[in-house]
Amino acid sequence: MAYVPGVALLAALVVGCSAGSDSNANGADSKAGSPTVTPAPPGKYLTLPAPCRAVPRGTLKDLLPGAAQLPGDQQEKVFRGSASVTYDTDRKVGCSWKSDAPNATRSLSIDFERVVSYDPAVSDDDRADTVYAKKEKAAGLSSSATPGPDAEKNTGTPGEKEKGKGADAEEPEDPAGDATASADPSSSSSPSGGAGGSGVGPEDALPSRVLDNLGDAAFLHDLPTRAGSTAQHHTVSVVFRTSNVVVTVRYAEQPALVTQVPDSKELQEKAQALARKLAETLSE
Repeated sequence: MAYVPGVALLAALVVGCSAGSDSNANGADSKAGSPTVTPAPPGKYLTLPAPCRAVPRGTLKDLLPGAAQLPGDQQEKVFRGSASVTYDTDRKVGCSWKSDAPNATRSLSIDFERVVSYDPAVSDDDRADTVYAKKEKAAGLSSSATPGPDAEKNTGTPGEKEKGKGADAEEPEDPAGDATASADPSSSSSPSGGAGGSGVGPEDALPSRVLDNLGDAAFLHDLPTRAGSTAQHHTVSVVFRTSNVVVTVRYAEQPALVTQVPDSKELQEKAQALARKLAETLSE
C-alpha cells in the first residue's frame, strides 16, 4: 500500500507526456499543410563577358579614328582599353577607350550589369527590367509604368514611346533629358538625320528615343552640346536589356576646334551598331 501513491503519480506523468506529444504532433501537421512559394526562375546569364575584349579590334579602329596611325606601343595601349574599377566583377564590369586625332577626340565606354533578384517572388529578369526602366525614365522616355515579365517591346515609332516602365532605386547613367517623337531608327542609313560627316547640329539630329529590335528593350539618349557652352562635346548613349543583363554603350566626340560640330547622326549610328553586336555576342 505504501507504493500505491508513487505508481499513481507515475501513471499521471505518463498520461501527461502522451497528451503533450499528441499536441506537438498536431501542431506539426498543421504547419506542414501551409502553402509553399515557388521561387521565381533565375536569369539567363550567370556570368559577364570580359569587357575590354568585348569589342573587336576592327570595330575599335572604326570608332576611334586616328588610333591606327599611332606608333605600335601607343596603339596597343589605346586598343587595350581601361577596365572599370568595380567591387564585384560577377555583377558589374566595364571598359573605356579614348583616341586623340588631329581633328577630334573620340571616346567609348561599355558597361555590363548582371542583375540578381534576392526576392524569391521576383525573377532576375523582372528585377533587371526595373533597373532598365529607371534609366529609360531618367532619359525622359517614360511617362507611365507597365511592369511585368512579358511587357511588350518598345519601338521607335511615334506614340509607342509612352510605353515606359516603372522606376527603381538604381542611379541613372546619364542626366535625364527631354525626348520628342521620331521615325523608326532601325534604318540607320536613313538620310533624315542629315548628310554624314557634314557636322550635323543638334537641331538636325535624331532625338533621344526608344529603339526596336535590340535586346528585350532599348533606348538611345542623345546629349548634344549644352546651350552657351564653348566646347562642342557630344555624347550618345545606347542602353539595352537582354534577360537579366543591362548594357550601356557611350560614344562621344570632342572636336579640336570650337567652330566644328560633331556629327550626331554618325555617332548615333555607330553607337547603335556596337550595341547590336554586343547583344548578339551575349545571345551566343
